[in-house]
Amino acid sequence: MKITSRDNQRIKLARKVRDGFVKDAIFVEGLRLAEEVLRSDLNVSDVLFSGSFAQTERHRAFLQRAENYNGAEVSEKIFDSISDTKTSQGVVLIADKPETGRNIVESNLQKKKQTPLLVLLHQINNPTNLGAVLRTAEAANVSGIITTRNSANLFSPKALRGAMGASLRLSIWENADFSEALAWAKEKKIISTCADVNAEKSYTQVDWKAARLMIFGSEAHGLSAEEREQIDENLIIPMDNKVESLNLAVACGIILFEAKKQKDD
Repeated sequence: MKITSRDNQRIKLARKVRDGFVKDAIFVEGLRLAEEVLRSDLNVSDVLFSGSFAQTERHRAFLQRAENYNGAEVSEKIFDSISDTKTSQGVVLIADKPETGRNIVESNLQKKKQTPLLVLLHQINNPTNLGAVLRTAEAANVSGIITTRNSANLFSPKALRGAMGASLRLSIWENADFSEALAWAKEKKIISTCADVNAEKSYTQVDWKAARLMIFGSEAHGLSAEEREQIDENLIIPMDNKVESLNLAVACGIILFEAKKQKDD
């Protein structure tokens, strides 16, 4: 089957999912991420690909697997109209959004034998940064991710591409209330921790073998004084040459890999 009309129902649905109007579905673009989805347990409702997509053996092998999902070829012009990238990557999947919630994170903590290390992202509004943090968190073997209200959508096309599949595998609790998440951590005997330019303790001096919830504030405003008062411990990443701050994903990587190093020792 080949789709040549912009008014085709499958094309209309793809645009709605891409633009965030279908809350229980995700728009996945690009071969690598599409392969990740097919390897997951997610239900795939549609596979759309351009006529020029089957250019390599890997691409053709993907299309063979996609035959089980009623894949459809889309004319180049129509495909460009649904693509979320400047240069079309030739394939789009529509799939069910992964389950998220407090119960998902708690279930994962019960399954894992290790001391938990969780990340709370508070009102982070850059989806590319969010995706990069998730990718870093998975590489550092983080137990779960919590995002608070007014954060960017972890499952938007940009965030999904930035996470490179990590958001499909990590345990995630979305749209949490900040104070509720901290109270939950305290109840679980998990130490809440944040970066603070006025902190006296370096991130390397923190005991990362203890159960911790590492909190990162928004790129623009960080954490308020009131929010910092609710947090158990703070730390600093020492910097030279009068540099005041780091990109969120960079700071996250520095801290989480110090935690991983200590846990692995």
